[in-house]
Amino acid sequence: MPRAEPPFFYGGQAVIEGVMMRGKRHYAVAVRLPASKEIVVDRGELKASIYVNPIWKLPFIRGLALIGEQLHLGMKSLIWSANMNAGGKDIVIGKKEITGSVAVAGVFALAIFIGLPLLLAGVAVHRSGSFQFVLVEGVIRVALVLGYLSVIALLPDVKRVFMYHGAEHKTINAFESGWTLDVPSVRRASTLHPRCGTGFLLVVLVVSVVVFSIVAVFHPNWFWLIASRVLAIPLIAGAGFEAIRFMARHRNHPVIKILLLPVLGTQKFTTREPSDDMLEVAITAFNSAREGETAQGGQAPLVGIPPASRAAVT
Repeated sequence: MPRAEPPFFYGGQAVIEGVMMRGKRHYAVAVRLPASKEIVVDRGELKASIYVNPIWKLPFIRGLALIGEQLHLGMKSLIWSANMNAGGKDIVIGKKEITGSVAVAGVFALAIFIGLPLLLAGVAVHRSGSFQFVLVEGVIRVALVLGYLSVIALLPDVKRVFMYHGAEHKTINAFESGWTLDVPSVRRASTLHPRCGTGFLLVVLVVSVVVFSIVAVFHPNWFWLIASRVLAIPLIAGAGFEAIRFMARHRNHPVIKILLLPVLGTQKFTTREPSDDMLEVAITAFNSAREGETAQGGQAPLVGIPPASRAAVT
C-alpha cells in the first residue's frame, strides 16, 4: 500500500491592500482597488525549479527554498499590488525600484540586527568567545526586532498590512479546521498561526544562540565572529524551518503547545484583527490559489468568494 502523502501546508503573505496565497502548483494575489473597491486577482503557475525540483524539498534545504520564495514570489506579489493601488495616479512601480528598496533594507537589517547586537554585546561582555556573550547578543537582537516591529506598527499603512496579515492567518486557520470559507466562519478563526514568518523569525533567533554558542567554543576573533554570523545564515534558516515545521505538524501535543506559546505570542506584533472586506480579499486569494488543485487534478470549487468579486477575478 503506498504511503499517504502528507497534507500540503498552504501559506501566504500580506501585500499592499491585499493578500498573496501560495498553493501546491499555483499562487494568487488578491487586491481591493482603492477607487472601485472591486477585488482583482493575479494568478500564476509555480513552474520555476525552486517550486518543483525535489532537491528543494529536502530537509534543511527547503528552509533556503522558503527564503528564495519570499524574495521571488513575495517581491513579485508586492510589485503587482503596489501597481494596482497606484494605477490611477500614473505611477508605475517596477522590479528595479523594488529591488533597490530591498537591497537598502537588507543592508540596514544586517547593520541593525547583526552588527549592532555584536557591538552592544561587546560593550556589555568583553569575552567575545563566551556563552554569556552569545546569550546577551541574542537577547539584544530579539529586543531590537520586537522593538522595530512595535514602532512600525504605529504607521497607518503598516497597520493595514498587519490587518491583512491577520486576514491571511484567519483564512488558512479556517481551512485547516474544515470550516466553510465565508466571512462569518473565517471571522471566528485566530489571527495567530504556528507557521507564520514572524514566529519563524523567533525560532531562527533561538537557533542562532545555539549555533553561535558552538562557534564560541573556538574563541574566534572579531573577524570570524562577524563572518560566522553571516555564513551561518543558511544553516540557521534551514534548522529553524525544520523546527517550526515539526511544531506545526504536532501542534496538539502538550509539550509542543507550550513551545508554541512564544512563537504565537510574537505574531501579536505583526497581526491585527481585519475588517470583513479584508477577509473577503483573503478568501478570494486562497480560493484562487486552490483552483485546479484537487487530488484528481480537477478544478477546486471557489468557496466563499463574494458575487461582486467573482466578476472582477482576472
